[in-house]
Amino acid sequence: MDKRGVNHSRMYAAEGENVPALPATAAETTAERPWPVALLSHKVRDYVNRMSVVWVRGELVQVSRGKGALVFMTLRDTKDDASFSVSMRASAFAKLDLEPQQGSEVVVQCKPTFWSRRGSLQLDAYDIRAVGIGDLLQRLERLKCTLFNEGLFNADRKRPLPFLPRTIGLICGRKSAAERDVIVNAEKRWPAVRFATREVAVQGVKAVAEVSEALRELDAREDVDVIIISRGGGSLEDLLPFSDESLVRLAAAARTPIVSAIGHEVDTPLLDLVADYRASTPTDAAKTVVPDMVVERTQLDEARRRAYSALTSRIDREKEALAAVRARPAFAEPHTMIESHAEVIDGAIASARASVTIALERARERVKALADQARALSPLHTLERGYAVVQGTDGSALTHPSEAPEGARLSIRLAGGRVSATSLGED
Repeated sequence: MDKRGVNHSRMYAAEGENVPALPATAAETTAERPWPVALLSHKVRDYVNRMSVVWVRGELVQVSRGKGALVFMTLRDTKDDASFSVSMRASAFAKLDLEPQQGSEVVVQCKPTFWSRRGSLQLDAYDIRAVGIGDLLQRLERLKCTLFNEGLFNADRKRPLPFLPRTIGLICGRKSAAERDVIVNAEKRWPAVRFATREVAVQGVKAVAEVSEALRELDAREDVDVIIISRGGGSLEDLLPFSDESLVRLAAAARTPIVSAIGHEVDTPLLDLVADYRASTPTDAAKTVVPDMVVERTQLDEARRRAYSALTSRIDREKEALAAVRARPAFAEPHTMIESHAEVIDGAIASARASVTIALERARERVKALADQARALSPLHTLERGYAVVQGTDGSALTHPSEAPEGARLSIRLAGGRVSATSLGED
């Protein structure tokens, strides 16, 4: 019998069945006389219940504040991979001097409690006090500062997402709700959308390697225009792979635009900061990378209507302008303008002819005067008056009798021609 006076042998015996007493201690159990699971659970519960209230130090890796009477947390050892589930009444949680956050290092006043029905141990917290930023958060902050100083978070590195990608690369958990949210919402917006899905581990020791391999494969494909990395939230510890330095640097170096849809607004792994677009949820990622076909068709119809209206208005304005031009006198009676210009041209021609005639007459008179002047000054005109020019045998004109000695042959130039003569000497 236990301390409450319960005979466990009778508790586990069938009605009317006489069974031997169960071992009182764990050391007395054998293969032939084992403890039932429920008995072990009761004994563990009784043992745990005898423990005193204890102060425990650790790092909060998850804080879940729901609408119920309890707040649930996970307390993790900063040096080892040990963790406990912690619950605290919401009323006591609200009265704390601090607001515990994921990554905070705290000390918790608690009482261990064993739930025999499901065989789990958890801590009932009465008080929580801050110690400092947890070791995990410190490492993330140091890495965050390093990547920031290298410029990997700069806005000018963010590439625009394609309007309508040929193929969307999707990296997500196996058979996950995040995968379903992305695909369903994307197909709802654009039914013909195509996906190249890679299901990988999104938490645990294999997550970084599998996500990185899927990212390399999708980034190398020519038909993949955008890559969504989706998980759907979780605790700080669950999201650690998406703050891994090698994965973050791989995403920063990718040639394909990347959309990070790791969690909700409160979750900000480092992958969010290097991605080209950070989606708050997988659904938001689907709405970001795929246009809404209904909206696009509505906008297209509206644009077509505006274009038709603008073209019709332009044609109407041009018709009115053409009618106004045709109504002008120059187009209504075009021969009037031609006739007025013809009269001007005829007058100009007559004036030009008169000017040319006068100029020619004056030129003729000038030429005649110059001809008369040249004739009056011509030696031939002098010869016509009875004068002659006597030349020697060398053709030079003689001006003195001494130049024609007796017997010299002479050539006498008259107005009507030449005659030869012989000089008789000076007279």
